[in-house]
Amino acid sequence: MTGTGRTAAAAVAGAAVLFPSVLFLSVRAARSRLALVRVTGSSMAPSFADGDRLLVRRTRRVRRGDAVVFRNPRPSGEGDDRLAWLVKRVGALPGDPVPADVRAAVGAEAGGRVPAGSLVVRGDAARTQDSRHFGYVPEAALLGVVLTRPATGRPARHR
Repeated sequence: MTGTGRTAAAAVAGAAVLFPSVLFLSVRAARSRLALVRVTGSSMAPSFADGDRLLVRRTRRVRRGDAVVFRNPRPSGEGDDRLAWLVKRVGALPGDPVPADVRAAVGAEAGGRVPAGSLVVRGDAARTQDSRHFGYVPEAALLGVVLTRPATGRPARHR
């Protein structure tokens, strides 16, 4: 075997060792940026149905109208992890006027603004628990923004 043959064999062997490492790091990087969550309930109907799986980009940068996943401000306390996280749509951002129907829940006056580090969220369904009931959602409680429903590939933001 010539010197070139050894170099080619060493390169193939090196690639065989490198590929699993690169794959592992790629999967790890994706998991640090993405999450998969399952919808429980109908508060986001018709956008999302009970049992839908949602791909979520881990971020705290959101826009009005984004569907977001955040830690439940009122956990069930019964060990039911299905309700540890909620999916709602951002209705108002820091600096926006506090919506009239949310003022009582947050103790805001007419003309009040959403404070820094807080969001107003709403469910898409007519009857749902959202900021009208539990007040502001701290930006620190966000898991991220819903990107798609992997099963259908339809975009999550269609309002």
